[in-house]
Amino acid sequence: RCCLMTTLSYCLTVCAVSLLGANAEIKFTIPVGKFFTYELMRETFQNDFEPLSKLYAGRLYDDPMIFKCNRQNFPDLPEWLRLTQRHPYDNGFLYGTPTSPGKSIIEIYAVNKRSYETARHILVIKVTAERMLPYQAEFFIKLREIEKVLPSSVQDEIKQDLQKLWDTEALEIVNITNALDRGGRVPLPLAGHFEGVYVKVGSEQYFSDCLMRVLTPEHQQQCTAGAKVRAPGGCNFCTIPSNCITWCKTELFDLTKQEPAPPAPTMGSGILEDGGEFDPPQSPPSRDFFPDYIVTVIVPLILAIILCILLAYVMFCRREGVIQLYHHHTIHGNTDELRCMAGNRGVPPPLSTMPMFNSRTGEGAPPLQSDSPTIPLIMAQQ
Repeated sequence: RCCLMTTLSYCLTVCAVSLLGANAEIKFTIPVGKFFTYELMRETFQNDFEPLSKLYAGRLYDDPMIFKCNRQNFPDLPEWLRLTQRHPYDNGFLYGTPTSPGKSIIEIYAVNKRSYETARHILVIKVTAERMLPYQAEFFIKLREIEKVLPSSVQDEIKQDLQKLWDTEALEIVNITNALDRGGRVPLPLAGHFEGVYVKVGSEQYFSDCLMRVLTPEHQQQCTAGAKVRAPGGCNFCTIPSNCITWCKTELFDLTKQEPAPPAPTMGSGILEDGGEFDPPQSPPSRDFFPDYIVTVIVPLILAIILCILLAYVMFCRREGVIQLYHHHTIHGNTDELRCMAGNRGVPPPLSTMPMFNSRTGEGAPPLQSDSPTIPLIMAQQ
């Protein structure tokens, strides 16, 4: 009875865990133009993989996992959302900035590389309409990577430095982009080499004096010349060296001065206007193919004849050709002379050289007396 109760409770626990894991939804509501970050914790999915091992067997696992995300009923993520995970033993991040209101249902799959089990979570993101921040600035942080910037603690550190630079606390992070997505190069696998990230922030307050120095002709001239531009006097608010910005890649965006988007095209009836009577094109004019015939046939033939004449001249008229012909004639004469000397010997030729030689008996048939040198072998045997 105890065994039966234990088995029953085990089955009920498994069913409850599977149902809760399948139906669990994580909901977020964010406005348009605000940076969104969601960290995929490996510990959360590890509890889904081994919920009963911790309760009964006391086992604790730290399995490598790979995260895969897609929009529900679609093969990939929305265009504004991205997934990054550096290593199977690292947490993953979903990040991006929505550009239009709407609702997105994201399916998150975690693949356990030890047991090859799969866990599934649902993430519901509702994007609400909101006015964009009118004044925005983008900074390039050279000594950072995207995975090291996405945690909220690091974002707060960067935000505090930029608040001092902007001289306001009403500052919001608009977007964070990996430099590789903006055409940057993959760094060398050495210490001190990083990919770099672009951080865009926005505010309702106008740009500070330190930021306005980016638009001065002297600053732009120094950046164009390729010189190493340092922070202007009194504008260095970098408390952590890895969070220092690159001044030559700083850009300011004033959305209040931007031109409005062009109006959308109007939809027509789909019927083409009457263009009159259709006039088909005339037949192409006749063409003379004799020049093509001369180029493709006559010219190669003339070249072949010239080469033959040149070869005959070299063989019969030049000294080298005459010597070659003389050597050839000499070889034939020497061959005939050797044959005559071999025929005048008193020693009878070997039986194997005689026609119709029989290797078993050693006898040879008399040669046929015929004037025709082309008598078939079968007729000679008969």
